[in-house]
Amino acid sequence: MEDQPKDSLVSGDSIRRRFLDFYASRGHKIIPSASLVPDDPTVLLTIAGMLPFKPIFLGKIPRQVPCATTAQRCIRTNDVENVGRTARHHTFFEMLGNFSFGDYFKKEAIQWSWELSTVEFGLPPERLWISVYEDDDEAFEIWHKEVGVPVERIKRMGEDDNFWMSGATGPCGPCSEIYYDFHPERGYADVDLGDDTRFIEFYNLVFMEYNKKDDGTLEPLKQKNIDTGLGLERMARILQKVPNNYETDLIYPIIEKASELANMSYALADEQTKLKLKVVGDHLRAIVYLISDGVLPSNIGRGYVVRRLIRRVVRAGRSLGIKGEVQDNLEGAFLPAIAEIVMELSTHIDSDVKIKAPRILEELKKEELHFVQTLERGEILLEKMLADALSNAQKSGTMPCLSGKDAFLLYDTFGFPVELTTEIAEEHGVTVDMNGFDQEMENQRRLSRAAHNVVKIEAEDGASPTEYINETEFVGYESLSAQAVVESLMVNGSPVIQVSEGNDVEVLLNRTPFYAESGGQIGDHGFLYVTGGENQQTAVVEIKDVQKSLGDIFVHKGTIREGVLEVGREVEAAVDAKLRQRAKVHHTATHLLQAALKKLIGQEISQAGSLVAFDRLRFDFNYGHALTDTQLEDIERLINGWVGAAAFLETKVMPLKDAKEAGAIAMFGEKYGKSCGSSWHINGTLWWDPCQKYF
Repeated sequence: MEDQPKDSLVSGDSIRRRFLDFYASRGHKIIPSASLVPDDPTVLLTIAGMLPFKPIFLGKIPRQVPCATTAQRCIRTNDVENVGRTARHHTFFEMLGNFSFGDYFKKEAIQWSWELSTVEFGLPPERLWISVYEDDDEAFEIWHKEVGVPVERIKRMGEDDNFWMSGATGPCGPCSEIYYDFHPERGYADVDLGDDTRFIEFYNLVFMEYNKKDDGTLEPLKQKNIDTGLGLERMARILQKVPNNYETDLIYPIIEKASELANMSYALADEQTKLKLKVVGDHLRAIVYLISDGVLPSNIGRGYVVRRLIRRVVRAGRSLGIKGEVQDNLEGAFLPAIAEIVMELSTHIDSDVKIKAPRILEELKKEELHFVQTLERGEILLEKMLADALSNAQKSGTMPCLSGKDAFLLYDTFGFPVELTTEIAEEHGVTVDMNGFDQEMENQRRLSRAAHNVVKIEAEDGASPTEYINETEFVGYESLSAQAVVESLMVNGSPVIQVSEGNDVEVLLNRTPFYAESGGQIGDHGFLYVTGGENQQTAVVEIKDVQKSLGDIFVHKGTIREGVLEVGREVEAAVDAKLRQRAKVHHTATHLLQAALKKLIGQEISQAGSLVAFDRLRFDFNYGHALTDTQLEDIERLINGWVGAAAFLETKVMPLKDAKEAGAIAMFGEKYGKSCGSSWHINGTLWWDPCQKYF
C-alpha cells in the first residue's frame, strides 16, 4: 500500500469531510454520529446510518429539520467470520448518509448522488453501474434520460436486492445502488453486479414512498422520504486505489502496528497471515469505539459482542507471535499498544475516544490477560480433542467431528467460546456438532432451573424429600443481625444436608439481614453463628458474597470456618457493620453525584450504571460531551457543600405510587415493584429506589 498524505483529497478523513460539506451546501443539516448504543430496544447496536432517524421515518416524532447528513459509526457482527476473507466485510464501519424527511425525493437524490460520485469524487462515469428495482420505471428513466447512464449499465433487480423494508409492515420502498467497476475491460456480456471480484456497491439510495399494510398491500405515504448510505471504507478503497478496504488509511495503520509487533511485513506475508492481521485491524476499531460508548466486556448482550471480538483479536495476535511485555515474570498485554493507533485515527470520528483512553486501555488490558489464561488451558485440551477426532475419523472412514459434549466442556469448564472452538476446529478440518452443543446447553439450563426452583435433600435412608424454597424475608433495613433457619445447603451446585469445616458452601435462609448484590451495589459480608445445644454441633460461617436467585431468594456464599453446619439449624446472621457503612457512604455519594449533575449540567443527565463497593464507587452516566475542568470543579464544590452542611437525609419504605406523587426522581431505568421501595430526602429533593436495592 502506498501511504496517502494526511491532507490528501482521497484520505478517509477528507472523504468524510467532502461528503458532509457537499450535502451541507445543498441545505442539509450536519448531524453528529449517534452512539453505537441505540435508543431502540429492538436492536442491540447501531447497525445503519438511518437508525437514529427511525422514529421520524415511522412518523412517531416530528422532523426537526427537512433534510440531514451524517457520518454514522456502525457495528455489524452477523458476518464476523467473513472479516478479512473478503475485501469489504467489517464489524465497524462508517456510513455516510443524506436524508430527506418529506423534502426532496428521487430526482434530487439520484442527481446529487451522481454529482457527488463523478464531480466531487471524480469517479469515471463509464465505470459506474446502476441497479434499480425491477418495477421502478421512474428511477430507471431518471438515471437514463436525465443523468445520462446508458441502459446497458442499468440493471433491474428483484425485491430481495432492491426493495427495502423496515419490517414486516411499515415504511418501505424501492432502492437504487451505485456500483464501481474495477474491470471495465470485461465488457457488458453476462454481467453480474454481485461479482465482488469486479464490482463493489458503494452507494445505496432508498426511496421510502410506501407503507406496507398487514395484508401485504402497499399504500403511498403522505410524506416521501430519502434514506441513503455510502460506505466510507469502500469509497476510500476506490479513491486510494488499493485492493481491499483493509489497505486504506482508515485501517492499514492499525495493521502496520500489529505487523511491527509481530516482527513481519504485511506486504510479504502469506494469505493466512494477512487474514489474521486484517482481523486485528478490523476488530480493534469496533472494540475501541464500543468501550468508548460505554459497552464493557461481559457474557450478555452488547458486552458479549465486545468480549467475543477481543478474544478473536487476542487469539489472532498470539498466533502471529504478538505478546505484551513481560512484567514480574507475567506476560503482559499487547492490545493497548495497537489500540493507541485506533485512538490516533479517531480524532475526526469521535473526539471523546482520546479523552476516554485510560479507561479503554485498562479494560483491554484486563480482558486480554484474563482471556490468555483461559486460552492457554483451553487450547491444550482442544488440540487433544481435535487430534482424537481426526484419529477416530480416519479409523472409521467418516468426516472428523468434535462432539457437542466436548465443545460444551470447553465452554462450561474453561470459558472457551463455542465460536472460537468452531474457528480453531475448522482450521484443522474438523466440524463441531452444534446440535449436540445446543442440547448440552439446554440440559444445563434445565438443571439450573431445577436447582433454583427445587432443592432435593438426600436423606440417609435413601429417601428424596423435596423442599420448595420460599422467597427470603429481608430484614436488613431494620437490623444488621437476625435469627434465621437454614433451609438449604449447596456445595459445588449440589444439595447436601451438612457441611464441615474448611468447605465452601451456599446457604439459603428463611430470613436475612444480608443485602444481596443488586443495582450496582455489592452484597454484604459477615458471619453466620450456630450455638450448640444438647448433642448439637457449633459452627461459624464466613459470608463473602450474597446473590439473588429467581427474584428474592438470597444465596449466601461463604466458607465454614469452624464446626459443622446442617440443614434445619437455627443461626444468628450478622452483617459486618463497618463494611455496610462504607457501602452506604458510597451509595449515598452516587445519589449526590447524580443530583449535582442534574443541577449543574442538565436534567437530561441519566445514570447508565454504577458500582458501589466497600472501598470505591463508580458512576456511569449518559452525556454527549466530556465534562470540562470547570464543570468538574463546580460539581465537586457542590457535593462537598452538601456534605459539609450535614444535609438532612431520611430513609423510609413507602408505596411506589406515593413516592411518585411526592415527586420522587427514579434511578436509572429501573423496573420498580408496585408496593415497596425506599425513598429518601436530601436538600429538599426526594429520590426513589426500588425495594431491597439501596440503603
